[in-house]
Amino acid sequence: MARPARSTRADYRHMTPITTRWCDNDVFAHVNNVVYYQWFDTAVTGYLLKTGVLDPLRSPVITLVVETRCSYFESTSFPDLIEVGIAIKQLGTSSMTYQIGIFKQGQDLAIAQGHLIHVAVDRASNSSTPIPDPMRKALEAIQI
Repeated sequence: MARPARSTRADYRHMTPITTRWCDNDVFAHVNNVVYYQWFDTAVTGYLLKTGVLDPLRSPVITLVVETRCSYFESTSFPDLIEVGIAIKQLGTSSMTYQIGIFKQGQDLAIAQGHLIHVAVDRASNSSTPIPDPMRKALEAIQI
């Protein structure tokens, strides 16, 4: 598999600032790879919360992760400040693919990038369902 080209800030429609924490560092003194996936989830869920289209405890339709992928280019460590860029790469009937980039504050090239695929799920039946219109509009606002 070919290594992807590094993305830039211009490839994303929404940025979420995140402060690294001491506990994010691993024994090699850099942020462990699993933390990047937490940042993916934090940025995506934060956007849905900020736009008011998801209430994790009460929304009749929730979103569940069905796939993630990440490529790493540079490491980061505490106390770096980072920003997570998101954009919608593909919007289906019940699924959405987010393009995600991790940036050190002030840098234009991603230190890591990947994607996260959500599926809209009816909370009561736990089965896929069409993306509700308000959520679709919020996702279209960051679509590339």
